[in-house]
Amino acid sequence: MTVDSPAKADIHQARLLVAAALILLFVSGFAALVYQVLWLRELGLLFGATAQAAATTIAVFFAGIAAGGWFWGRLASRFERPLLVFGLLELGVAATALLHFVLVDAYHALYPAIYAIAGDHLGLNTLFKGMLAFTVLFPPAFLMGGTLPMMGQHLIRQPQDLGRTGSLLYALNTLGGASGAFAAAFVLPLALGFVGAYLLAIGLDLLVGVAAIALVLSLGQLPAPASTQAPTDSSKTAPSASAALAPIKSGFRRGLVWWLAFLSGFLTLAVEVLWTRMFAQVLQNSVYTYAVVLILFLGALAIGASVANRLAARRLNPVAVTAGLLALSGVALATTPFSFHAVTGGLAYMGQDGGFVRYIISVFAHAGAVMLIPAILLGALFPFLLRALERDDVVPGKAIGRLVAANTVGAILGSLVAGFGLLSLIGLWPSILLMAGGYLVLAVVTIGLHPLRHRLAWAVACASLMVPLLVLDTGQLNRLQLAPGERVIELVEGAHATAAATERDGHRLIRVNNFYRLGGTGALDSERNQARIPLLVHPDPESVFFLGLGTGITAGAAGDFPVEVITICELLPEVIQLAERHFNEPARGLFDDERVRIRAEDGRNCLAGSRRQHDVIISDLFTPWRAGTGNLYTVEHYEIVKSRLAENGVFAQWLPLYQLSREEFETIARTINSVFPQVVLWRGDMYPKGPIVALIAYGEETTLPLEAVQANTQAMAAPGTDPDATLAALLRFYIGNIGESGLMEDGPVNTDNRPIIEYGAPRTQRGEDEWFVGMELARFYEALANALPPAQDPYLNGLNEAQRGYVTAGLSYYRYMVLLSEGHEQAAQVFLEDFLERTPFDFAPDPASDDNAPTGWEAGR
Repeated sequence: MTVDSPAKADIHQARLLVAAALILLFVSGFAALVYQVLWLRELGLLFGATAQAAATTIAVFFAGIAAGGWFWGRLASRFERPLLVFGLLELGVAATALLHFVLVDAYHALYPAIYAIAGDHLGLNTLFKGMLAFTVLFPPAFLMGGTLPMMGQHLIRQPQDLGRTGSLLYALNTLGGASGAFAAAFVLPLALGFVGAYLLAIGLDLLVGVAAIALVLSLGQLPAPASTQAPTDSSKTAPSASAALAPIKSGFRRGLVWWLAFLSGFLTLAVEVLWTRMFAQVLQNSVYTYAVVLILFLGALAIGASVANRLAARRLNPVAVTAGLLALSGVALATTPFSFHAVTGGLAYMGQDGGFVRYIISVFAHAGAVMLIPAILLGALFPFLLRALERDDVVPGKAIGRLVAANTVGAILGSLVAGFGLLSLIGLWPSILLMAGGYLVLAVVTIGLHPLRHRLAWAVACASLMVPLLVLDTGQLNRLQLAPGERVIELVEGAHATAAATERDGHRLIRVNNFYRLGGTGALDSERNQARIPLLVHPDPESVFFLGLGTGITAGAAGDFPVEVITICELLPEVIQLAERHFNEPARGLFDDERVRIRAEDGRNCLAGSRRQHDVIISDLFTPWRAGTGNLYTVEHYEIVKSRLAENGVFAQWLPLYQLSREEFETIARTINSVFPQVVLWRGDMYPKGPIVALIAYGEETTLPLEAVQANTQAMAAPGTDPDATLAALLRFYIGNIGESGLMEDGPVNTDNRPIIEYGAPRTQRGEDEWFVGMELARFYEALANALPPAQDPYLNGLNEAQRGYVTAGLSYYRYMVLLSEGHEQAAQVFLEDFLERTPFDFAPDPASDDNAPTGWEAGR
């Protein structure tokens, strides 16, 4: 950025304008990534957390950037004061971003009608979602796309400064984006809420726009280049810095530059998609760890742009440098599967020890060791291409805009091809090597199309780098880390996840992204209880809705009841495939049942669009700290659930207490109770260290339908079973009345705007709080029983004294299990004796069992 001025005051003014403009561009990049992160999250709530929905959102956003870069770049040279136009564009971004609130509200109102039209038609459904995404995202993205070309037009005063200054602008804008991504993930949502964070981004754009306009009005435009001014004595006697850096004639084919920009965007975004899947195999996969990968990627691109800036300043041959960057990118990228495998110890879970902060630092360190150098090289290529465009008649804004447009269009296609094509067709490791080969091919083509000195030697050198790609054996790399004795039955790599059905000790289970387990045949009773208990306490269930499929064992248990319709929404189609192929038998023929309808769709989105009323809605055990699952524990979601319940309907929210702190459990319970007037608590098993519970909610105050429950439990039991025994077997799982106890009245609730669970649970998972299990859970059960004893519980009004005693027996049995697990056998015996006294059938617990749950109603099945 050379400024030739005859007066020191003009030089000072020019430097002030340059510094201020650079700061404004950084802040603009910061706000843009805050928008992008929040838009992805908000539209994910509307469209569902599916890969197609995310791809639609990103594609529309990038399309707006591309169109804006091309359009505003063409107009840049027509404006005498491009910084003023930059400011107006920023004001336009803020104004159009405000439309988000209006359009989202309108979509909420229209979605049921849209869903009724689109239904199961994926193409039509995607079209509707794309239209909304276009309406919400395209206008601000289109204006954002013009900011970099306008700033380039403002600051680049000489043709030979295009590469050097343009790469600096790109670096600062990208660094601002990385900072915005960090703030949007780690700071803003909990500090301000999502609405507050969005308004902050709007405020920043307003500030940038007003500041840019004020700069122009107060300080004017940068001085014109020296060549357009009358020469001074000093200019006659000493060459200017710009003259010393006169452009060289490289003979770079102009058309190839645009193709390289396009293919660079294609390969770079494809690599980002592949790396994101790669790290998903070893990370917590919370909002924080996904952000770490994005922040590192953006930060590396910014460093790469800084490298391009230094290369452009040295006035090296652009053909040679471009070919070198392409070749080095290919080689570095080809090493990432192997370096990732080495750093993670063969896909071991990353950062096993330490608290949350230490874990995040560990993720940054390990991810940086794998991707930093390759990403820097990838990031250097695009901004350096500006150096190849330097010529006497170059228009800076137009050149930057066209290059941004070509690169961004490539990015859209690259992300789609990698996410929806390559992962499913050839898998993760071969896809990464294919991208590496693409860079090496481009290096050879670049050299072959230009009269570069020693061209043959360059081409041979770059081509020889492809040899390792032919001998690298990714077959030696793990695709899954197995436990001792575990074997893979089938592994599926798809657009949504990498999923596997495995077997160990005769039991089958499904894994998603290596470590996330969806359950299996090793805990059949516990999984079936998740359907049985909600169905048993409904007087006459006809329609059942499941949020989540997993192995299908839970939903399969519903087939034992005389229901008419079973609807299941499962986010991951890969899971549906594996469950149908390998779990149909333990799922009691679920996939052959004509009553069953399974949709590969986000559960919340599926429920919101359905017009059918359901007697029972059952929400699966969703891991609370995983990104995208926190929205299944919010007020807004529970309001959707309540609106889809039929009269006397039952909603069961199952919770894995071994993945929640007491505070988080109470937040979820309080959140449900803020929507449903009656909430009661049931156990799903008797595990002391891995318990699950159900918050069963009703749309109106009610009592346990004793007559229907007795009939239901008796129907589940073997012929001749004592009716009291079957009723006792069920009531031992009842814990207490959350809504009437008064224990959950104070404290926050979880909302879409203030997602306490999604942002708090990952910290708990890293050891900052204790899980809500064992003795602490037993004490909570006691406190609940003391606050509202079974004899005073309005939900149990229809029970006699002996039947209420079955509830107390369940509490005693759980105390027994906890004390036994902690080695207090003598104290445990007291509670076992109390349990046996209240039990209407003989039961002898097995000390070697972890569960020992007395479940008489399914005897003989």
